[in-house]
Amino acid sequence: MYYRPSEGHGLPHDPFSAIVTPRPIAWISSRDSQGRDNLAPYSFFNAVAYHPPQVMFASTSTKPDRDISKDTVSNINETGVFCINIVEYAMRDVMNLSSGGYPADQDEFELADIARAECDSIACSRVALAPASLECRMSSIVRLDGEHNYVVFGEVIGVHLRDDCLVDGRYDVSTYQPLARLGYRDYTSVNEVFSLKRPGE
Repeated sequence: MYYRPSEGHGLPHDPFSAIVTPRPIAWISSRDSQGRDNLAPYSFFNAVAYHPPQVMFASTSTKPDRDISKDTVSNINETGVFCINIVEYAMRDVMNLSSGGYPADQDEFELADIARAECDSIACSRVALAPASLECRMSSIVRLDGEHNYVVFGEVIGVHLRDDCLVDGRYDVSTYQPLARLGYRDYTSVNEVFSLKRPGE
């Protein structure tokens, strides 16, 4: 099968979201200028640089009660900061509950009964029990082609690591099961870890 996205695919569901997988999930906490917390997952997410450490995520829809994108992007546009919380398999249900299109004043930490802690370097809450949390200062928000597509870039200025995820001086993902998005309503978790050496190493 071959299709041009501009002409449609003829399938009952768009295959694009299921092709680039698995995708890590950024469970992003943010706070608006009035001090209200928000928590929502985004699967168009990744790390993009080491020095300084930088990340990105994309938002591809909007809400009627926001001028720009959804609550997360609107909050970051207002305050310039956000926190990315890493999602493990054990948190899949509360993560999913926080993904609803709730009103801007709905606190998803309260809605899903998620323990929170205050970030150290930025004015924002984080998921207290997340395997890791990345405190970020927004670098830029880029408008992409399409009606509601935005990419947010941020520099990581603070890192929280859950103590049980540190093994022999390494952050070890085998101590928990990272959750990833596969597309449609499908997810997966990392259950096997192996190493490969690059040529010349």
